[in-house]
Amino acid sequence: MDKLVAQFPKQIADALEIASRSELSFYKNKTFSNVVICGMGGSGIGGKMVPQLFADQAKLPIVLVQDYQIPSFVNENTLVIGSSYSGNTEETLSAINQANQKGATIVGVSSGGELVKFCKENNYDYIKLPGGNPPRSMMAFSVIQLVNILAKAEIIDANALDAVAKCRHLLNDELMTIKAEAKKLAEHLFNKQAVFYANNDLEFVAIRARQQINENSKRLCWHHVVPEMNHNELVGWAGGDNNFAVTFFISQFISDRNAKRMELSKEIIGKRTENILSINGKGKSKVEEAFYFIHLIDWASLYLAELIGCDPVEVKVIDYLKSTLDKD
Repeated sequence: MDKLVAQFPKQIADALEIASRSELSFYKNKTFSNVVICGMGGSGIGGKMVPQLFADQAKLPIVLVQDYQIPSFVNENTLVIGSSYSGNTEETLSAINQANQKGATIVGVSSGGELVKFCKENNYDYIKLPGGNPPRSMMAFSVIQLVNILAKAEIIDANALDAVAKCRHLLNDELMTIKAEAKKLAEHLFNKQAVFYANNDLEFVAIRARQQINENSKRLCWHHVVPEMNHNELVGWAGGDNNFAVTFFISQFISDRNAKRMELSKEIIGKRTENILSINGKGKSKVEEAFYFIHLIDWASLYLAELIGCDPVEVKVIDYLKSTLDKD
């Protein structure tokens, strides 16, 4: 897994090359009224990241579906993107089949499997990804293809990929800092109950942290966002203690009011646990900052796995669940 995480900057370049070579026609002579992205787990995090990251550009509502059912509003004017790295994710395939029945325009993002087969049989566009790796380690590929698809349809800026292209240089230039901060984060979380907070625009960062600690480090944790957590979860810290390790992901682009809320939240939580760490973003844009956080988190999950002594690749319980479901 460490080799795959180390390849993240190169994956950005490879994914951009795939995007540049993609032959898509779904958007020609077509007007959309909304967008639905269907994806689970490591394939679904991009569906959370991209709409939040490009919210200030999006000309249409973009909804993420992580279930078997699609919203009732889906119709012939909906663009539905199915993102499944394996191509065999049953929730995503169910949603895509429903979208097909409703006459939606469908685009697939996958390394193969049933999703690519479905797209071929129904004459839908799809973008083929390199296969053979854990989906969570191939995030750059799915995220960049989502940006590519939305940009092609001019749902976000047509040159949106330009901002993504700059991320590789930032990650290479800041690698030593990223690894140092990741080790600090792993040590902070070791033998503690992890809690992650971010401002609402960066929820995908907190989600990625939770997912990577779950899968790579084999530990339970949770996340929440500011300002919403100020209206409920903050009160729950009356039951907090030093068994909890709290991490705040601090964006350079956070609003003044949410920045103040972050500081006050740290002050209040600090009365219950002394284990509070702030990770500050880097980069000249929200996109660069997002990729900076993602790379740091991925390294931290591996360093924590090393401290714990677990295999970051192994996901036997998920394999068992899927194989058991397949018997029904």
